[in-house]
Amino acid sequence: MIGSAVAVVHTASIIAFSWFLAHSIAGLIAGESLERVALTILATAGSILARAGTQALLDGLAVRGAAVVKSQLRRRVLAGLDRGGSALLGTTSSARIATLIGQGLDALDGYVGRYLPQLILTAVATPLVVLALLTADLATGIAVILTLPLIPLFMILIGLATQAMQRRQWEALGSLSQGFLEVVRGLSTLMIFGRQHRQIPRIEAVTEQYRQRTMRVLRLSFLSGFALELAASLSVAVVAVSVGVRLIDGDIAFALGLFVLVLVPEAYLPLRQVGAQYHAAAEGIAAADDVLALLEKAEDVPAAGAESTSAAPLARADDAPALDLRDLTVRRGDRVVVDRLSASWQAGQVVAITGPSGTGKTSLLLAILGLHEAEGAVLMSGEPLEPAQRAARIAWSPQSAELTEGTLDEAVALGVASVDRAAVEKALQWARVQDLPRDTVLGLAGDGLSGGQAQRLALARAVYRARERDCRIVILDEPTSALDSETEAGVLASVRELADEGRLVLVVSHRRSVVAAADVHLDLQLVAAEVRA
Repeated sequence: MIGSAVAVVHTASIIAFSWFLAHSIAGLIAGESLERVALTILATAGSILARAGTQALLDGLAVRGAAVVKSQLRRRVLAGLDRGGSALLGTTSSARIATLIGQGLDALDGYVGRYLPQLILTAVATPLVVLALLTADLATGIAVILTLPLIPLFMILIGLATQAMQRRQWEALGSLSQGFLEVVRGLSTLMIFGRQHRQIPRIEAVTEQYRQRTMRVLRLSFLSGFALELAASLSVAVVAVSVGVRLIDGDIAFALGLFVLVLVPEAYLPLRQVGAQYHAAAEGIAAADDVLALLEKAEDVPAAGAESTSAAPLARADDAPALDLRDLTVRRGDRVVVDRLSASWQAGQVVAITGPSGTGKTSLLLAILGLHEAEGAVLMSGEPLEPAQRAARIAWSPQSAELTEGTLDEAVALGVASVDRAAVEKALQWARVQDLPRDTVLGLAGDGLSGGQAQRLALARAVYRARERDCRIVILDEPTSALDSETEAGVLASVRELADEGRLVLVVSHRRSVVAAADVHLDLQLVAAEVRA
């Protein structure tokens, strides 16, 4: 609304500038004294200042609007990712999400900050300028009305080609981001096998493809800009020739003819600018489509992995199992990885969950945590909880350590406002982290630690959370995969201590030593075979 009002004032200043400039020049050519045209000249200067001021105000509103829109979209995307959980992240690559939130939303500057404001200005300015021309000179106004549609016609034809090409370029950028991320993630493994150098040609090829697409888009932008300028210039030339002939014949006053000639280009300028800004906005439009698609996908995912329960809620009993699963079904896309699993475990037990890769071990843990969509019932201490409520009652150590930068205390406490150093020390001792000095400072993503050290530090983090928040359930995903047999034995002894504190400990592992140390063994492959039978 404010932008439209400023656009009206801006257009009025343009019309006033053309009028006063034409009369100032006509007066001076007619031999009028400077004193007589001084007021008109001052009015011309004032209209110039008004035009510059309103243009600056329009630019400021556009920049502010773009910043607000980008901020709101970023918040919505992050909230959608948080709401969708791993069910959403499992269908969208992290590299594409990072590109969308970063460069993709920044590209909206061209769309929200330039294209849309120019569209509003065009909707306001063009009718007002044409109306002024019709009022001043009917023939010129009609000529402008007849030639104006040429520019939108060129814009539509060029825009269709630009949109398709920009979409391909945006997809190429996503491929480049994904490829680079994969190389960075697997760089340590590639270096171990001496294959890191083979990735150089691959990255070069993807980068070259993106460069070529970018140059094609630039070529099309320059050619389309030339086409729009040519159409506008020919239209102005038609009007100029008509006015020139009428001036020679004496059918139009010099001041009026000059006013028309100065104002006519302003009728075509907004439309030309819309075409020019459309090219700047094309990447933002392509990114916006993906952002909106991601938000729609997040809306389709039930909150925090919502579950459907056919059974009525059960009353909580004092002797109820710590965790009770009833007909739990978990899917990965269209594939069922856990099918109608029913199991219950008591506090104080250590449960080993095994099965070949792909049988749904990690998916099962995520479903219990409420981070993955599931069907069936999940009860804790006899109480059916919403998925969003479960994670707060569970301490979890994922398969990947995912450590943060900072001191050991900060890494173990993970965001706690007031760190209990004594509790951190006990957690480190529990996880057998004796080989790290207490003054160790971690780099980004836990840089500076070995795989085994990072794994044990992640275990210490889970234990700290379990004791600080009195979590009755602890989930450990492959807690000893990077440990030697001696250290593993110590960690398993600590796991038994954790269970003896009255907690249920679920451990996913492929190791026989973990199965031997557990009270209960759940083999998902056998469970799947029994369900099929």
